[in-house]
Amino acid sequence: MVDWATLPKDLLDVISKCLESSFDLVQFRSVCSSWRSAAEPKRPLPSHRLPILPDNGVSLFPDSAVGFRLSQRSILVVKPHEPHSEADQFGWLVKVEENLIGPRTVTLRDPLSDRRHSLPEHFPRSLDMSKFKVRELGREFKLHYFNLFGDVVETLFLEKAVVKYLDSDASEYRFVLLTIHVSGKVAVFRSWDRAWTVINDMPSPYDDVFLYDGRFFAVDNNGRTVVVDFTSSKLTLAANPVFGGDKKFLIESCGEMLLVDMYLSVEEVDGDPGSAEENFEHHVIYMNERTVKFKVFKFVERETSWVEVTELGDKMLFLGDDCTFSASASEILPHCGGSSVVFNGNVFNEDSSLGTMQGRDSGVFDFSTGKIEPLYKRPDYTKLFWPPPPWITSLENAEDYPGETSSQS
Repeated sequence: MVDWATLPKDLLDVISKCLESSFDLVQFRSVCSSWRSAAEPKRPLPSHRLPILPDNGVSLFPDSAVGFRLSQRSILVVKPHEPHSEADQFGWLVKVEENLIGPRTVTLRDPLSDRRHSLPEHFPRSLDMSKFKVRELGREFKLHYFNLFGDVVETLFLEKAVVKYLDSDASEYRFVLLTIHVSGKVAVFRSWDRAWTVINDMPSPYDDVFLYDGRFFAVDNNGRTVVVDFTSSKLTLAANPVFGGDKKFLIESCGEMLLVDMYLSVEEVDGDPGSAEENFEHHVIYMNERTVKFKVFKFVERETSWVEVTELGDKMLFLGDDCTFSASASEILPHCGGSSVVFNGNVFNEDSSLGTMQGRDSGVFDFSTGKIEPLYKRPDYTKLFWPPPPWITSLENAEDYPGETSSQS
């Protein structure tokens, strides 16, 4: 039998450098003292500052006192090492953002949105993560506006961003960022140039950007998909259009890139005038976009096409506001999930206290039946989200040294 503690230090160093996730590296280093000494902890990613995105062309004033701050978040699935009951077999999904300034703390957020959570009264202020199985399912990058006075606006820039980190030297990380400009065009930022470039090639506005197999991809609202060369700012066709749906998402699952096509239906919905005066005579009508179905396609690069998928099997696809990720139902939702799409969007809910319209909420699309339900009507799925399960909040999982690793709302 192999004594894992005696593996050569050089081999352990090579393995540890292949672990992109800081959470994977923490668990790697916690195996034993020899593994810990062989693997250097990752340097925290700097809180990058980027200039303002230009109206068109190339950005000016790269050293301006206003701009964007780039932050990184990780979507994690957390499970106990040794489940003691059937309920312990369910994973818990959470988005974490590490504070890079001051004490080492993290902010907990909803995995599908930007919503922050207030911690339950008995939630440990510090968690021993070695007592859990923790796996990173995806990453999310956010651009926050800042100005000369240090003000940070959380929601000024709402488009999704993806980042590729290149080789780093002793002083800083080199990276490339891809996002969607307000015009619907693709915009690229290279850290060594400290300037934005907006790429004018745009038959239709782009819906999503994605990093897959080390390359940047962008898909427009017709499904036309391109590879973005960040060195030349050139676009190359990767897949021909997929017509039909209203919003396209790119996602990776089991090593394959998938396109998820969301179909929307526009409906007239009775509204409540709310603060209007009592003699308000006009009947208020709102136009409500409702998610009605999804189609899923697999990327076939050699054919430059998307091929429709008729069955997802064990896969669960998650579509967030600024990120997409996938998971195996057998891992996080045994005997319940699989072949489904969990998403943020407008979900029709007749039981809502708002009347006939629930508004923006989370929903579950069952791929086998074609049925969409609000998340709250699927108690099996709600176990994946906030609030945390009892085995997380147990004092047995608290750190002996508060402050080393903590969580805050």
